Amino acid sequence: MASSPPYPPYPGAAPGSTLRHPHWWQRPVVRYGAMVALLALSGLVILALVREQTGTQGFLVGLGLAVLPVPLLLAAFRWLGRVEPGPWRNLLFAFAWGACAAALIAIVANSFATRWIATATADPAGADTLGATVIAPVVEETAKAAAVLLLFLFRRRDFHGILDGVVAAGFTATGFAFTENILYLGNAFGTDQLTGGSGIASVTAATFFVRIVMSPFAHPLFTVLTGIGFGAAALAADRQRVRRVLPPLAGLLLAMGMHALWNGSATLGQFGFIAVYGAFMVPTFGLLTWLVVWTRQRELRTVRTELPAYAVAGWLRPSEPFALGSMRARRLARKFARERGGRPAARAVAQYEAYATQLAFLRHRGRAGKAGADFVTRERELLLELWHRRAAARPALEHAARLTAPRVPYGAGWAYGPVPAAWPPQGQPPYPAYGENPYRR
Repeated sequence: MASSPPYPPYPGAAPGSTLRHPHWWQRPVVRYGAMVALLALSGLVILALVREQTGTQGFLVGLGLAVLPVPLLLAAFRWLGRVEPGPWRNLLFAFAWGACAAALIAIVANSFATRWIATATADPAGADTLGATVIAPVVEETAKAAAVLLLFLFRRRDFHGILDGVVAAGFTATGFAFTENILYLGNAFGTDQLTGGSGIASVTAATFFVRIVMSPFAHPLFTVLTGIGFGAAALAADRQRVRRVLPPLAGLLLAMGMHALWNGSATLGQFGFIAVYGAFMVPTFGLLTWLVVWTRQRELRTVRTELPAYAVAGWLRPSEPFALGSMRARRLARKFARERGGRPAARAVAQYEAYATQLAFLRHRGRAGKAGADFVTRERELLLELWHRRAAARPALEHAARLTAPRVPYGAGWAYGPVPAAWPPQGQPPYPAYGENPYRR
């Protein structure tokens, strides 16, 4: 009896072939080490600069207040990416880049440009306004976009669509806002120390209300526009160069424009700030929230639509496409596995869910003619990852499917189970044969 559905074995190196060892600078440990060292050095420098401007007490106060919205923002972006959760190392890189590298670039470039303009025009007040409304948006959004670009280029297998861009941009911007809030709140505390301000009327309280209570989503909102652009580029085929270049640039320009409008509202007085906040920031936040939630549901529908073809081929159980297309069923499956097999089983189920989602997206891109030349190789890799974890995942997913499936007519009564569907669904091509990508155009 075969231990797996019919499928050619994973190919190894040809007999007698020799593998070329990469140069030392091409080894992953060297690249990772260099990136960690760069971020650590940036963190130490930005820490010294912020502490120099705020003082030790101001730094500690700013740190304590600035950290409050961070867990909520990160949890929200992580929730958006739960359909196909990316590796934690990517998210940690994005947050660290925003908090360290992007913040350092921004503080150095903004200070240099503002001083140069003040010297050239002999108008320090005008230089500050120009720096806040023009230079800061361009520098800061470009510095934050660099993290999304690096993930898009070097972590392409983890970057499949709009939600991946949104999550990467959100983590980056949250890290940047965290460092910036330490600086602003620390300076506000220092001002109160000099003027004797305290309580609700203090500068610290006002800064906290504006930056932490009213607009903790400001920086993430700006950079998410860039992330959506990169996500749209990820959906384009490799040969569609215009569609891979224009959306990120358009998203970056929109982010700069929104950022400039937000910073410029401070020069319009109290009512100007409120008008911009109510007329632009809140509606844009609501619109983008709706867009990403709609995209999340659309990705779940893609999972339910694409995976039945693999159930027909024997790689999945019939109930799995239904369970994998429901976030509630996924959560119940992980809980079931944890109760019976502990954390290792729950981790295996979570990995199974992630690989199955990637498989569904890969097939969806293939049907749209957007899959790359490695379609067959990548499909085989994902199927084998699923097969290795089937022992823990299949019972858990079947249990979750029974708990979450709607009642359907069965004979004279009712039964619980997934709504039957035609496999493969209407309009889909047959299961792809090994050795070719029948979806390529």
